[in-house]
Amino acid sequence: MTVFTPASPLDFDDPGLGDHFLRLVGDGDEYGAVDVVTTLLEQDVPPQRIMMDLIARTQSRVGELWAANEWTVAREHAATATAERALAALATRTAIRPDRGRITIACVDGEWHALPVRILAEMLRLDGWRVDFLGPSVPGPHLVTHLHQTGPDAVALSCMISTRLPRAHAAITACRAAGVPVIAGGRGFGPEGRYAQTLGADAWAAGAEEAVARLAASWPPPPRDPQVHAFLGDDEYTHVVRHRPDLIATGMRALMAAYPGMAAYDDRQVDSTLEDMGHVVDFLAAALYLSEPQIFTDFTDWTLAVLEARKVPPPALRSGLQVVRDQLHDYPRALSVLDAGLSRLTP
Repeated sequence: MTVFTPASPLDFDDPGLGDHFLRLVGDGDEYGAVDVVTTLLEQDVPPQRIMMDLIARTQSRVGELWAANEWTVAREHAATATAERALAALATRTAIRPDRGRITIACVDGEWHALPVRILAEMLRLDGWRVDFLGPSVPGPHLVTHLHQTGPDAVALSCMISTRLPRAHAAITACRAAGVPVIAGGRGFGPEGRYAQTLGADAWAAGAEEAVARLAASWPPPPRDPQVHAFLGDDEYTHVVRHRPDLIATGMRALMAAYPGMAAYDDRQVDSTLEDMGHVVDFLAAALYLSEPQIFTDFTDWTLAVLEARKVPPPALRSGLQVVRDQLHDYPRALSVLDAGLSRLTP
C-alpha cells in the first residue's frame, strides 16, 4: 500500500489514499485535506467520485472510529469540520448553472449530522439543481416559512437518529400541506427507509447518489394518499414524553441505590450516565410513536456495542432499561418494547 507524502502523486484508485485522507482529517489538517481534493480535481477525477468515494467514505470511517472508542468526540468533530472544509473547497471549483428545479435541503429539528446532506446538496448542484441548503436542526415552522418564501420543487429531509422521527413527521406533514413533495434520507428512517413512507414522505433514498437519480426521474412523484395521519402517538407515547425528566431522575436514583459505587462517580461519569438514560427514554418514545419495537432493539444492539468498546459491562445497560421499565408498569406497549430490548442482552 502506498504511503503518501506531500510530494507523492495522488492515485485515486489506490486504497492508500483513503488512509492518507483519514490521517489528514484526523489531524485537523485543513490545508492538506483541501490540497488532496483540489489535486484530484485537477487530475480530472469527477467531483462526484471525490465526494462519495473519498469524503463520504472517510466520514463513515470517522464514525466507526468514534464508536470503537479509538477517537474522542472532540477528534471526531474536528475531523468532520476538516472534511466540510475540503468539501466546500471542492464545491467552489465545480460551479454549474442550474437548469433543473429548486430544492430545499435540511436536517430535521434536533438532527445535527449535517455533512451527509451537505454532500447531497453539492451532488444535486452538480446535477443542475438550484439548492437551498439550510443546514442542521431546522425547526419545522422556519422550514415552512422558507418554503412559502422560495417555492421549491422538492424538499430533502435528513434524519440520522430515530429519536428525531416524531419531529421528522411534523416537518413532512407541514411540507406536504404547503404543497411541496418530500424525499427523505438518513438511517434514522430505518432499514430500507421503512419509516419514511409511514411518516408520509413521497420518496426515500439510501444515499446521495440514489437521491440524485430519484430526483432526476419522474419528479414530482404521483400524489400520495392525503389521509396520512399528522400525529401517530397515543397515550403511552404522550406519557413517556411528558414525564421524560421524571423517568430519568427516578431512574438515576434507582441506579444509585442499586450500585452504591456510583456515589464515587466524577462529574463526567454522572453526565454520561444521565445522557445514556435520556437515550433509553427517547428511543422508547420513538418506538412507541411509530409502533416499531425495532427502533428500540436496534438502539439496544448499537448501544451495547458502543459500551463494550468503552469497557462498560452489559449489566449496566440492562439495569438502565430495567429502572425505566419499573416506572411504566401500567403501560403495556412500553413494557413490551422494553422487554424486547432486554431480550437482546445476555443476563
